Amino acid sequence: MLSLSYGKDSLACLGAIEELGWPLDRIVHSEVWATDTIPADLPPMVEFKAKADSIIKDWCGIEVERIRGHLTYEQAFYRILGGDKRSGEIYGWPFPKGPYCNSDVKMPPLDKVERSGIVYVGIAADEPNRFHNLSDTKKSPLVEAGWTESMCQEWCKENGLLSPIYTTVTRGGCWFCHNQSVNQLRLLRRNYPEYWTLMLKWDSDSPVSFHSDGHTVHDFERRFQAEDDGFLSADDKNFRWSMLDESLNYRLF
Repeated sequence: MLSLSYGKDSLACLGAIEELGWPLDRIVHSEVWATDTIPADLPPMVEFKAKADSIIKDWCGIEVERIRGHLTYEQAFYRILGGDKRSGEIYGWPFPKGPYCNSDVKMPPLDKVERSGIVYVGIAADEPNRFHNLSDTKKSPLVEAGWTESMCQEWCKENGLLSPIYTTVTRGGCWFCHNQSVNQLRLLRRNYPEYWTLMLKWDSDSPVSFHSDGHTVHDFERRFQAEDDGFLSADDKNFRWSMLDESLNYRLF
């Protein structure tokens, strides 16, 4: 079984598997949803996945299985905590280390499927720091075939399977991720205001801050609005949060 993320390395596994002559019975992708009706992927990635599925079906005759857990991100976000700490509060934004969005939303359905046999994963030959994840039941066709990350990208490009995350500013992964860059947040707000509005709602309800340094989505909204109004430059490499108040005496209500 190939565990597919739609990134260049996992897609290039198809070519390496063919080169090695390894058997392939299933291709599985664990899909995260923001809500019951909104996927975690941005629209360009949703379109790319559909295109990739069609190419893969023509390539090896296998339908990609889209699996998902019983929890959406929003459902996980609003779960009520028990125990001695924060009892009665909702989970809110995940913590950077050991985030529940991975352990409780993305991985459970994939873990269940992976227990059924040998799994192929997209670890490139020039990623030795990840080799410890391999075992008798978890193998990398790329490592065995000696395919590097650059070779994977070239293979995907040649076969029409290069994700837009490598050619445009489209974000790979969840659009609400707390680990994404400031520029990605800025682009999300600009290009998908309906998603940004939902993040602001979640932010208002969360008992913990969006970033571990205490900054919230509303802080970023305030920063980006200051940029829109000409009080700040988005290109300022020396930005400090104090500039909003101390230097600009700027407020957003």
